[in-house]
Parts: sequence; C-alpha cells; structure tokens
Amino acid sequence: MVYEAKTIKAPILRGGALKAYASVVRTPVFGSLLGGQMLGLAGVPQLREFVADDGLCSLRKRFFRPEQWGPYERTVSESLKSWPDQSPTTDDFRFWTIKDYADAYASGKKSPVDVANAFLTAVDDSESFQPPMRFFVAQDKADLMKQAEASAERWKAGKPLSLLDGVPVAVKDEVDMVPYPTTVGTAFMGKSPVTEDAVTVARLRETGALLLGKSNMHELGMGVTGVNPHHGAARNPYDSRRVTGGSSSGPAACVGAGLCPVALGADGGGSIRLPAAFCGVVGIKPTFGRVPEGGAAPLCWTVAHIGPIAATALDCWAGYVAMAGPEVGEESTLLQPPENTQWPTTDGLAGKKIGIFRQWTSDTDADVQAIFQKALAQLEQSGAELVDITIPHLHLSRVAHLTSIISEMGASQLKHVAEHLKEYGVDIQLNLKLIEGLTASDYVQAQRVRDQTIAQMESLFEEVDFIVTPATGCLPPIIHPNAESVGESDLGTLDRIMRFAPLANLTGHPAITFPAGYAEGNVPVAIQLIGKAWSEMELLSAAHTFENHVKREKPQKHWDLLA
Repeated sequence: MVYEAKTIKAPILRGGALKAYASVVRTPVFGSLLGGQMLGLAGVPQLREFVADDGLCSLRKRFFRPEQWGPYERTVSESLKSWPDQSPTTDDFRFWTIKDYADAYASGKKSPVDVANAFLTAVDDSESFQPPMRFFVAQDKADLMKQAEASAERWKAGKPLSLLDGVPVAVKDEVDMVPYPTTVGTAFMGKSPVTEDAVTVARLRETGALLLGKSNMHELGMGVTGVNPHHGAARNPYDSRRVTGGSSSGPAACVGAGLCPVALGADGGGSIRLPAAFCGVVGIKPTFGRVPEGGAAPLCWTVAHIGPIAATALDCWAGYVAMAGPEVGEESTLLQPPENTQWPTTDGLAGKKIGIFRQWTSDTDADVQAIFQKALAQLEQSGAELVDITIPHLHLSRVAHLTSIISEMGASQLKHVAEHLKEYGVDIQLNLKLIEGLTASDYVQAQRVRDQTIAQMESLFEEVDFIVTPATGCLPPIIHPNAESVGESDLGTLDRIMRFAPLANLTGHPAITFPAGYAEGNVPVAIQLIGKAWSEMELLSAAHTFENHVKREKPQKHWDLLA
C-alpha cells in the first residue's frame, strides 16, 4: 500500500469550548454519537475492516529468543567507572556532560553540595518567570542535600560509586522515587510518599546519582504537549512560549535547561523521543523489555518503555547502561541478550544501510523537511548508504497503536473513573469517555495488526541497519493561553507531532532522536533512527557520530550549575 498523507480535520477545543464539548460527550445519546465521530477521525473503522491471517494474535509477540539467550546476572557496568577520551569541542556553546561533573568533583573545583545548591537556586529562578517554567512538581531539599553530602564524602575519599556519583538526574513523575508521592501528572493520585524506589530509580541510586525530585509530565501520559492544568505547563527552554513535547515534558526541559545532563523518562507513544526532540537533546526508547518497568505507573503495559533523556549521546549511553538489564520478577526482561556496554564510537554510521520511506518522511512541515534533507546528506557524508524502502499499512499501524495504548490507559483508570472523573483535566476526561467507544474486538484487531507490523519490520531489518525519519512532523507549537488551565483537544496537531513515533512502540524496536539543526528563531529540529531489536549501542554510536557535525545552540533559558 502506498503511503497516503492524511490530515485529521477536527475542531480545536480549548477553555470553555472544551468544557462544553466534554459535558456533552458525557451524556448518553450525544456522547455515543460524538464519540463515534472522534473514533472515526482516528481511523478505527479501518481497523475494524482489517482482515488478518489466521493465527495472528500473540498480544505480546516480541524478540525473545530463549534458544539463544537465557537469564543472566546483571552487574553495575565497569564502563561507568571511566569516560572515553573526547576531542574538545570548538562550539561557542555546549551542554555540560556527566564527564564535566565527574571532572569537577575529582579535581575539587566543585562538590556535589555546590551543585545541589546551584540547582536549588536555578529552580527558584525558573519559577520566578511569568509564566513559570514548571520543570518540577515536587522537591525535597533536605533529601537532596543529604544525597549531595554523602556523594561529596565519597569523592573526597576518592571512592565515588561511578561516574554518575553526584551527577544531577531528574525523574519523571510517572516513576516511583522515595521520598516522593507519584501523581502521574494528576490532581488526586499520589497523596502519600512511596516506600520503595522503582527498579530504574534504585539502579540510578546505586550509581550515586543525585536524584533531584519529581519532574513534570503530561497528565497520565495521555498527550504529547506537556501542557498540564494541575501542575502547570512545562515550558521549552529554547522558547518558553512553546511546548516541551510530552509526556516526559519536565525531564526533557530539565536537560535542555542545563539542570541535569541526564533524566529518566517513559515512552508509550514517543514520550521520551518527542520532548527530547523539541527541547534540543537526545532521547532513546530501548527495545521492549530491555529496561525494567517495575515501579512505573501501570498505564500501557504492552507499549511502555523507560529510558534516558540526555544532553549528548554519551550521556544517554551512561543513563541507559545504568538502568538496563533483566530484573527478577519481570518476565519480559529476562530473556534478552547481555547489554553491549562498550562506549559509543565516532564511526557509528560508516558502512551502515539506512532505510528511508520517502513518501512517509516527506509528510512534514516545510521547516522540518528542510533540516531533515540536510541531515540525510550528513548521514551519507558520514559513511551511511540510504536505501529506499516501503513500510506497508502505516496508517493502520498508527491506528493499532492508538487503539492499544488508549485501551490500556482506559483500563488502568477504571478504578478511579467512577469517583474521580471530574478531577482529571478536561481533555483527559474527554479522552477517557471516548475510550468507552472501543470494544474488545478493536483491541484484538490492533494486536493482529501489531503482529503483522512486527513481521514486516523484522523483514526490513534483514536489509537495513536503521530506518530514518524526522523526529516530528512539525516544530513545537506555541502554548495557547486558553489551554493552560483546562487543556486542549487538537487532533490535527497531535497527529503531526506523533507522526513518526508510535511505530517503534507498537513493534517494540529501539529508537533514538537527536538534534539535527535549528529552524528560524533557534527552534530545535531532530531526526529519528529506529533500529533492530537490542541494537541500542549501534543507535547511540550513530547519534554520537552525527552530533559531532551539529553545532549546538544555547537555549533561551539555561542555567550553568558548574559556574
């Protein structure tokens, strides 16, 4: 099937209009009619018409090869004890990296306590703007300083736990971290602090990372702008009028603003990669099952991934290695090959075959397309070969992902909806009511499409090493004032932002986004590479190679914690 660009024509609803529409949708008669129209715009009727091969419905088909691998014992990588040699950058601006923090601590020029104090001052400053940047939703100064003092003692004794010891790391408010509650971006969840770290947070804590607090997110992860009516809209450090992307809005904005070189995000439909792209930094969604989900809010079980957002590909690698690997009790993590913990190389594109479906990748706004074309030229100059490919039924795959993720999110909220429906943001209320129009058959059909799509992607990866796309179809939109306190419903913009992200969530393949350049006004534009299962190291090497050819620009809002 040839790719067909489809423009979703739906009303943009904000403020009072959104409230009125949501109230009508809650009525039995009009709700059914309007809900059916919205599901029609999303393509659900085409999903219902899909005729699958008999037997296509594994629900959790992935890349597990028990005949090749078995469970293995995970240890903290020795690679996190020393950083590879790096050529000094000639750029006027660069983000501070994990290595910069480690070097400052090792030399005694700075201590983790200095950095913690500088961070607290920076966050206070960020909240003084009108409107505030809203990077964080919860902080505990006493806990932060306790961590910093312990790290400073280790560095003073010459016994840091790893290169990450004392390095500031933000954590998305979807993932449990002591001593904070987990609100998942809502107004009513997380009334009490959690008593145990999520697996990934515990692993970061083992490295000595300075865990900063709970960072803002789009409510329930059910959106990709980062506009949250309860905690405030996280704002883009490159242009505070614009969205950060979401749902890992706060983590990406923190990295872009210089508050940390790495952050923990979560990705069910682009929620690591999209905000990383909009905030001018690097984000990787690992292979499904590569990073444990234990302690993350159970929102969308079959498409969910945890991974790092970081200033550079090397920082992203360090965050990934710190978190990745099997976890007893999480079946989906147990049958995976050992992680490749070698550092990314600077020849990660040489000899690589990169697939491009040009009809699909050309479906962007003009300013994104111009930078994407330059990026393609740079890929070739770095030694890669572009190979034309076709990915059939992309529209159907997109609908299958949408049906899967919103069905699972709807199921995750069943215990809350009856009592708390009106406590969600109005846009989330609307989404939760629309989900009621989906059926069990719709969900099963989505999994049958998923099986077909996985098989198609696995076939393509016999021919190419990566698949390249723009990271998004548009620049980060301007935050509309009427959306800040209520939320918004803008399906057309949602589709343009997400155009290239959900495929890798549906299939479980790893994918990375990294800066490719800047549009007028210093607005970041990124590209995406999708890789073979378990090819995180290859993706990070490709990004590391590419970023050496991109001059990074300083964000409008940026804080220097090592000054």
